[in-house]
Amino acid sequence: MAEVLSQAEIDALLAALASGDVTADEAKQEELASKIRMYDFKRPNKFSKDQIHTLQVIYENYCRSLTTYFSANLRTLVQISVMSVDQLTYEEFIRSIPNPTIINIFTMAPLDGNGIMEINPNIAFSIIERLFGGLGQAPEKIRALTEIEQSVFQRTTRRMLDNFTEAWENIARVKARLELIETNPQFIQIVAPTEMVVLITISCKIGGVEGLMNICLPYILLEPIINKLSAHFWFSNTGKERTPEQLEVLRNRLERAAIPLSVLLGRTTLTIGELLDLQKGDVIQLDNRADQELEILIGQRPKYRGRPGTFGAKMGIQIVSTLSEGVELDDE
Repeated sequence: MAEVLSQAEIDALLAALASGDVTADEAKQEELASKIRMYDFKRPNKFSKDQIHTLQVIYENYCRSLTTYFSANLRTLVQISVMSVDQLTYEEFIRSIPNPTIINIFTMAPLDGNGIMEINPNIAFSIIERLFGGLGQAPEKIRALTEIEQSVFQRTTRRMLDNFTEAWENIARVKARLELIETNPQFIQIVAPTEMVVLITISCKIGGVEGLMNICLPYILLEPIINKLSAHFWFSNTGKERTPEQLEVLRNRLERAAIPLSVLLGRTTLTIGELLDLQKGDVIQLDNRADQELEILIGQRPKYRGRPGTFGAKMGIQIVSTLSEGVELDDE
């Protein structure tokens, strides 16, 4: 649609033509120049803005599931989020990643072709150290993975790729599978250098270590489902009912979820002076009696009442009643 000029713009243009500052030919040339757009045939944009936005939504969901997985397995604070989604040539992507790095080549059955998940070595070594029981600190000097480290990290990568299925379920049923781990980007050639790819850059923070993770998906990999990468298709499938198989998977995950359970023996209030005077052997009197039922907490919420005792050689508590819903702990 042609641009509509305001009355002020029309008056300014007529005044310029009348004064001779602008000729009719110059006005036509300026209008023609404004309609010309620069286009680089070496970098054809094959992904529309709507498709880029849909991919961002997909991998925002993926980041949430990945955050949950790492938080539970690494036992530390994990923050994972999408930084950007861009389209560029495969050659530009390869030049942008460091050497050495951790490059995971994967497939997305039933789609043909390969994708790349590149993980910054700082993040990779932090994950490995946490799995080995360490503090999760990145090494001062980046080195190659040992055979044991590579074996452990392969299992982690496979679990990360398993989350692709859930992230893509509103678009297509895909199954990501790890094919190869490489450290030198110059040895990886999954498509031609000029082939367009979409690059999803993900920011990762595991404990005190920060780094980037890049997911590279070539256009030829996504071409069979490219028409489904739209907001309309996404939201039309979001509200569909879950299949019995999906409900069973969800139920199994909930049953295996670990939740903290604690018993509140009682409360008391001490002054700072009394706290400083405490010695070994002193007795602190609580507000509960020895024969009184105790509160059992699920997380921070009182859920049951029970009586303490022993079970074999260990301490235990017997549940005798369930508290009503909505009971909260006082701030005290």
